[in-house]
Amino acid sequence: MSPLPISRRALGAGLALPFLARAAHAALPARRRFVVIVCRGGMDGLSVAAPLGDPDYRPLRGALALGDDALRLDSTFALHPQLTAIHALARAGQARIAPAAATPDRARSHFEAQDVLETGAGGVYAAPSGWLNRAVGALARQGKVEALSVGATAPLILRGPAPAGSWSPGRTIDAAARLPSLLQELYREDPLLGPALARGLATETLARETGAGARGMAGPRAGPAQGREVARGLGEALAGFLTAPEGPQIAAVSLDGFDTHANQAAAIAPRLAALDALVDGLHAGLGPAWGDTVVLAVTEFGRTARANGTGGTDHGTASTALVLGGALKPGGVIGDWPTLRRQALFEDRDVYPALDLRSLEKGLLAEHLGLDRRTLDTLVFPDSAPVKPLTGLV
Repeated sequence: MSPLPISRRALGAGLALPFLARAAHAALPARRRFVVIVCRGGMDGLSVAAPLGDPDYRPLRGALALGDDALRLDSTFALHPQLTAIHALARAGQARIAPAAATPDRARSHFEAQDVLETGAGGVYAAPSGWLNRAVGALARQGKVEALSVGATAPLILRGPAPAGSWSPGRTIDAAARLPSLLQELYREDPLLGPALARGLATETLARETGAGARGMAGPRAGPAQGREVARGLGEALAGFLTAPEGPQIAAVSLDGFDTHANQAAAIAPRLAALDALVDGLHAGLGPAWGDTVVLAVTEFGRTARANGTGGTDHGTASTALVLGGALKPGGVIGDWPTLRRQALFEDRDVYPALDLRSLEKGLLAEHLGLDRRTLDTLVFPDSAPVKPLTGLV
């Protein structure tokens, strides 16, 4: 994760933005807060929460299988070793996993899958606004809520007619930085260019993360500890907004870099460390307000159950969603685990999509924010009446 140009002083000063001057009407009941973290790139659910107790896990994953340092949740699942703060929350009954969750999309295209994930529609390009924006609009009719997006640009999930503030913790996103992932998507199916590009990106990633330059000399770099500190600071800054007297109660944050086609074991660890630190900072910064908060971390799709030829994984289907917060009811795994038996895999390659993400999202919006079923089925998630909200989460 690249360091963000922010400091502790800047984090505090950032709260005095024009956004706060035009913030909300009345608050949600009990000042409830809801944060969505979008993990872009296709986060590998089998690395987030490894089913160590599934007998097919290690044969399928090979060198990508987590080891004895994985953080046990129960007899089946364990979290990635970098998810220490989230593991502590799980032990306290404040974090749960949904390990076979997916959108209705099956195309395995970043662009299409992210569109479906963020619009909440049943198909690609079927809605012009984000589901979280429409939820804000429904709540705002009752004078209840204001929202905030964190990042250089507002994510699609919060775009739409309902007003939302925005805050960027540093410089704008370098468009060139997204070029490799765009090229990777473009040439993914090309038998010559696809593998060549994956090998080149693996070499570039290794050089960047070890600090080695073209001559093999070590150079200055941000280590894991510094990356965690930056992400934790971002979480604390967001908490500052959420706990301000008239601050927002709904927020969306994007984390990039989960497209791990090559050298996945090394590439995903710092990304998960950043996710963990962001949650840790949010938890610490909210203080008592954590008890009224729910955080949902989702991704556009999972990755293949088997590794590819470059030590990575390709675009898949179901992934693992994380639900966290002091408002969460303690419990085990959310949904049913379809197992990794070959006959249970989706198209003989992916984790089977056993849980529609909209079911999870509907349940949280209903139980935590009080949206009614009709609004969820018709407005927030259009034409989704057959998708029933999960209950007993909050």
